Amino acid sequence: MTDIVTKALVLHSGGVDSSTCLAMAITAHGRENVMAISIDYGQRHKKEITAAAQICELLDVAHAVYTIEGMPTSMLTDEKAEIPNASYDELEGVSPTYVPFRNGQLLSKITGIAAGLFSKTPEVQVAIYFGAHSEDALNWAYPDCTPEFIGAMANAIYIGTYHQVRLLTPLMWMMKWQIVQEGNRHGVPWALTWSCYAGADQHCGVCPTCRSRKDAFQKGGVIDPTHYAASPEKG
Repeated sequence: MTDIVTKALVLHSGGVDSSTCLAMAITAHGRENVMAISIDYGQRHKKEITAAAQICELLDVAHAVYTIEGMPTSMLTDEKAEIPNASYDELEGVSPTYVPFRNGQLLSKITGIAAGLFSKTPEVQVAIYFGAHSEDALNWAYPDCTPEFIGAMANAIYIGTYHQVRLLTPLMWMMKWQIVQEGNRHGVPWALTWSCYAGADQHCGVCPTCRSRKDAFQKGGVIDPTHYAASPEKG
């Protein structure tokens, strides 16, 4: 009987959540069985892809970048759009940083990559790691991070790959500060991670994701090595 080998493909943006998933995958499967996949979908903060590459080089993990064209226009893909100077708690309704069905497209892309790489090796099972978490799903700010969405995608991925590929979301029930603690346990190099939507030389410190990042490190009791250009208090 042929032994089953598990390979992990991690959807990696270079941020806190996906880097934690990457470190968890390395712990679970060994770095030789892990590949990080970054997607260039026209995001204005392409610096996240550079961060992902640097993290993977440090952790000695294979890394590849793929492209998706024609992504719907949103604040994250339109360089002329104003980035809100507010926390997620202050935003109402659908997040202004929501790219319509972005995660559906990213997960479809990485699933296609997994199927293409391993469909002829049935002894290989593939785990796709995706860093959606509970704060992203709160009040349906990001509907493509909700348990309902993830469950549907997980079923589609499993069925559509002849039961070879599974979707894993190990952070789904965690708060951001818990993710920071979990990543810290697995050795995430926080200084290399990138979160800011502005994509400048430094984290801006005032956009929703910068605020969330700062708050998570503070609540998690983990030293934040990030240099922020400004703070909400100082503007």
